[in-house]
Amino acid sequence: MPRFWSRKRERQYEHIKDGLQERGRDEDTAEEIAARTVNKERARAGEARQASRTSTNDISSGRRGGQRSHKGPGRSHP
Repeated sequence: MPRFWSRKRERQYEHIKDGLQERGRDEDTAEEIAARTVNKERARAGEARQASRTSTNDISSGRRGGQRSHKGPGRSHP
């Protein structure tokens, strides 16, 4: 977990990571997904020095609710 995160972002990271592990994800994967999610939320809130266009223009991960999790029926990768 990066040191430059606020306490709020550290709590958010731990919450996401713990939730993923409870759902059966291994620790390394849970840490990566949690860090990416927190970094994206930081970019959307203007807390990051750099932000990709998709981070700032996309709907938030909380509102999206796993729409692009690629686990639903009929989803395929080109």
